[in-house]
Amino acid sequence: MDEEIIYKYVDYFKKLRRSSNKLLGKAPHKPVLILSIILLIKKGFITSNRIYINSELLLSFKNSWNKLVETKHSCKFYLPFFHLRSEPFWFLVSKNGKMLELTRSNSIKSFKSLDETVAFAEIDKELFQILKDEKYSSFFIELLIGLYFPNQKSNFYLNEINDIETNIQNQILKEDGENYQKLITELKFKLSDDEYEEEIYLRGGLFKRIIPKLYNYSCCISEMRIESLSNIQMIDACHIIPFSISKNDTITNGLSLSPNLHRAFDRGLITINKNYIVRVSPIIIENDSPFSLSQFEGKQIILPENDKYYPSPISLDWHNKEYYRI
Repeated sequence: MDEEIIYKYVDYFKKLRRSSNKLLGKAPHKPVLILSIILLIKKGFITSNRIYINSELLLSFKNSWNKLVETKHSCKFYLPFFHLRSEPFWFLVSKNGKMLELTRSNSIKSFKSLDETVAFAEIDKELFQILKDEKYSSFFIELLIGLYFPNQKSNFYLNEINDIETNIQNQILKEDGENYQKLITELKFKLSDDEYEEEIYLRGGLFKRIIPKLYNYSCCISEMRIESLSNIQMIDACHIIPFSISKNDTITNGLSLSPNLHRAFDRGLITINKNYIVRVSPIIIENDSPFSLSQFEGKQIILPENDKYYPSPISLDWHNKEYYRI
C-alpha cells in the first residue's frame, strides 16, 4: 500500500472537524462513527465504499459510544452521519434528488429526516480498500482511540459482546406482546423524540434479522430460500399486526415471507388462519402462472422448530378480521 495515501488519511483523521461546547468539550460523534464503520468492515457487514443507514451500523455506533464516551454528549447517530460531509473523504447521496431539511444552524433535523432523504454515504474507494486490509484497519482503530479516547482503550477491547443488541434481542425473543407494548410505551415517555426514533428503527432492524433466521431464511408459505455470500437477504420479516398499530416486535407477531407474499399479506389478499392454513382472497383475479397466489390456498405454512416462536393465533385472527379481503 502506498505510504503517501496512508499518511493522507492519517492526517484527515487527526484533523476531524468537531463542534465544541464550553461545558462538554469537543463532540466525540465523528470518531465514534468512523470506528463503528471500520469494525463493520472488519466483520464483513460493510462490503463496499457505500455506507448505508441500517440497524447494524446504528448498533455498532451505540455500542462503541457506550464503551468510549465519558462526557454527557447526546448519543445521536444522525449527527455525525450528516456532519461527516465536511470531511474530504465522506460524501452524502440523497434519495431521488430529495433535499435535506436543515435547522437554522445548518444541521440535520432528526434521524427520521436523515433516513428519509439520504440513500447512503460514500467514502473514498481508496480508503475503503485500505480499511479492508486487517493490518491497516487495526492501525486506524488504534489511531482513533489514541487520539480521541485514550482513557478508554482497555474498555473498548474488554468485551466484544454488544450489550444493547443482546438486551433487545432477548426482549424480542422472550417477552410476550403485552409486556413488550408496555415497554415501548415507557420508552416513548422516557426518551427524547430523536432517541425514540432511533430506538424504534433499531428494534425494527433486529426484528427483520431475527424472524427469517427462525424460519431458516425461508418463506413460510412458498418455502423459497435464497442464500448469498454478500449478506443479501431475500426473505422479509412481516408483522402480522402492523407495528404502527400493535407496537409489537415480538417473535409471535412475525412471519417470514418472500417480498411478493409479504405485500399480498399486508394488503389482505392472503391471510393465515389460527390453524396456520393459508387463505387466498376470493376477490383476486389472476392468470395461470407459477407465481399465482391461488396455488397456496389451503397450504399449511412451515413453522419454527421451537413452538414458543409460532405465530400468535390471536394476532392471526386479528389479521383475518381486520385485513383479509372477503
